[in-house]
Amino acid sequence: MTSLRATSHRLFAVLVTVFSAVAALLLVPAPPAAAAGVVEVTGFGSNPGALRMFRYVPDGLPAGRPVVVVLHGCTQNAAGYGTGSGWTELADRWGFSVVLPQQTSANNASACFNWFQTGDTARGQGEAASIAQMTDRQLADVSGDPARVYVTGLSAGGGMTAVMMAAYPEKFAAGGVVAGLPYGCAQAAGSPYVCMYVGATQTPRQWGDRVRAARPGYGGPWPVLTVLQGTADYTVKPVNMEDLMRQWTDVHGADQSADTSDTVAGHPHRIYRDPAGKAVVETYAITGMGHGQPVDPGAAATQCGTAGAYLLDVDLCAAYRLGHGWGLG
Repeated sequence: MTSLRATSHRLFAVLVTVFSAVAALLLVPAPPAAAAGVVEVTGFGSNPGALRMFRYVPDGLPAGRPVVVVLHGCTQNAAGYGTGSGWTELADRWGFSVVLPQQTSANNASACFNWFQTGDTARGQGEAASIAQMTDRQLADVSGDPARVYVTGLSAGGGMTAVMMAAYPEKFAAGGVVAGLPYGCAQAAGSPYVCMYVGATQTPRQWGDRVRAARPGYGGPWPVLTVLQGTADYTVKPVNMEDLMRQWTDVHGADQSADTSDTVAGHPHRIYRDPAGKAVVETYAITGMGHGQPVDPGAAATQCGTAGAYLLDVDLCAAYRLGHGWGLG
């Protein structure tokens, strides 16, 4: 009898536990409806550069909104960089769509965009043409605003950003290069590694001529440029930010003397204006930062991004600074 009573108590305890667990599950609120995610797009054109296209479109995005093309760095992928850098977060916050080109191992074993290969950096050819086709597909699919298309990227993606600004200037209102290289730098230096580690010896006019040669006969307007660069970057030396400034001030007919010199979040910040007073080049020297994308995780209005490999937690989010400067939010 005692044994039967003990068994009954144990069975009752089990039933109570099961009932409590079921009740708890029933009381958990239903998960929200599935939010927008990064998705792959195929059939976006002839794709001469053999790239893959991904994109992020916030739920309910109306027509006529901006488009941002976001180019990952070496060893990264489209979705990871788009999310980690903060661009998809800002797309939800401010209302724009994101194009996320992705390199393939068949093109580059380290997943770097080939910013240094002439066959991938000339108008109408290779990877540059593929990215241009993705941009056109996105504008058509989301009824985006062709006057508000922007391009940005990290490292090799930053080098390819300069390529897109030079080879397809009519498509982009502005570009943001993060730890990247000037257009034609590998050819000017004789090697991509010399360009990265030492820099190329060019005058501002020579730098500008390389951009003008990428789109013969084009009279403007040219995209404006913002550069963010770590001062302790030993993969892409900070001289490349200075060379980008020299290149694009010359393209815009501006001199190489900053019209504004201040600090943002404690980091040196410079603005260069053309003769009409328009800001055409902007630079941020991120003090003490190595090679990577500045992010500033948090919920404040100026914060964005998630720290990770080549996504460096400093007190400044590059995506926010770029997007805010472009009038996205």
